[in-house]
Amino acid sequence: MTRRSCAIYATGIVCAHLLIVGIALVVAQVFQTMIHSRLKKEITLTEKSQVFESWKNPPPPVYMEYYFFNVTNPEVFLAGGKASVKQIGPYTYREYRPRENVTFLENGTKVYALNPKSFVFVPEKSAGDPQVDIIRTVNIPYVAVMNELNSYSFLLRTFVSMYMNSLGIEMFMTRTVHEVLWGFKDPLLTKVHSMKPEVDEYFGLMWKKNGTHEGEFVFHTGEQNYLDYGKIDTWNGLRKMSWWSSNQSNMINGTDGAVFHPLINRNELLYIFAADLCRSIHLAYVKDVEVKGIQAYRFAPPSDVLMSPKNNPTNEGFCVPAGECLGTGVLKVSVCREGAPIVVSFPHFYQADPEYINAIDGLNPNKEEHETYLDLQPTTGVPIRACKRAQLNIILKRVQGFPKTKNISETIFPIMFVNETATIDDDSAAQMRSLLLIVTLVSNFPVFIVGLGIILLLVLIVLFCRNRQKKTAKDDTAYTPVSDKTDDVSETPANQPAKNGSYIAMSPVEAQKC
Repeated sequence: MTRRSCAIYATGIVCAHLLIVGIALVVAQVFQTMIHSRLKKEITLTEKSQVFESWKNPPPPVYMEYYFFNVTNPEVFLAGGKASVKQIGPYTYREYRPRENVTFLENGTKVYALNPKSFVFVPEKSAGDPQVDIIRTVNIPYVAVMNELNSYSFLLRTFVSMYMNSLGIEMFMTRTVHEVLWGFKDPLLTKVHSMKPEVDEYFGLMWKKNGTHEGEFVFHTGEQNYLDYGKIDTWNGLRKMSWWSSNQSNMINGTDGAVFHPLINRNELLYIFAADLCRSIHLAYVKDVEVKGIQAYRFAPPSDVLMSPKNNPTNEGFCVPAGECLGTGVLKVSVCREGAPIVVSFPHFYQADPEYINAIDGLNPNKEEHETYLDLQPTTGVPIRACKRAQLNIILKRVQGFPKTKNISETIFPIMFVNETATIDDDSAAQMRSLLLIVTLVSNFPVFIVGLGIILLLVLIVLFCRNRQKKTAKDDTAYTPVSDKTDDVSETPANQPAKNGSYIAMSPVEAQKC
């Protein structure tokens, strides 16, 4: 057997083995299963896991952008006309949110943690100086007192109204952005505080929220089931709330939005418990996106999250008292926040009933600026970009005994909205890309084997064809002609037979013997 034949046979054997083994591994998905098992084991909130430190001290910077609706015509609104607002901002603050008092429970299957938040003003990302800029907005303490007195006698309401007029307190107030956000001593609340000490005499939308936390959380570590990774077990010792009017609405579902389980697919719903909304919400897949070279799935709250119970009966539990429901796109959260009738929505009433948008001039909802979404890396479940957008509103309506409200129509009035953003930092993005490259290479190793087998198959075909060509050429030259001259019958001697065709190298005598 020649060397060429040996090479052909060897190539064929190796090619066959590679194709058989590679196809078998692809069909069995051995390497993908191995990688997935490894991810399920490694991505947990245990002290030894690689993701624990990033969960405990999140590296991506979080920015809180506050936008306010400055009221330009309060007199027109109080006279029964339509209010007009102008958006100002953003006033941007860097948010720091380290986990504190981290304690593992129940053999490492759960972890207790506090999540205090602190805020530092970032002037280069802001539209102005919050200490200087003035805004006119609804006097929320005024509305809170009116709302509290609504169940009392008409005489008492009239007396309180006269007293507030004597103090010069109006339904709309003019304050600096810093005061509205971080607090000021309110004259009306100071008077109430003198009679009821439990009532704070200071008011601010973020009053006492700088350096404080949203409650005590116990999370599942994912040690027992990777699908439970990061899910909330209890919040302030509760496994369900009691504010809403149905068991489903009172459930505490999902994570706090900081982490999600690995191996996310496009068909699942992701749940987040939002303490500031007093409820859980779900997110659905929207589209594939790319962030800093990392492929991700975008999830966002679908329209049914804040849909009217008329169109989505499962939301009827968020009507408190039962049966008193608002329209699509708004949620009354005063059930878990004492005081004013606070309503939350998406900014500019995005995804809300047109009646709320048309009630105020100056609103312009659009998806690009007002949608809440999360971009998640599906293999690891890590959020690589997030935009949480929520608007704070208050219900203004007529209250008997308060003459200043006699001409107004019931309106959900916008106060401000916040855009909370976070994007993976460059170092973490580089680490993520390296990790995903390794996962891709290992997962696709059987494909590489099949590809190598196909290449060897092509080489085998080439070698086989070339070998056939050489063999054919050798067969064609097995006999060598002496002369290629054409024989002339007239020149042939009489005693010799005429030749037909080429004369082969044999003597005439030998030919005669044959």
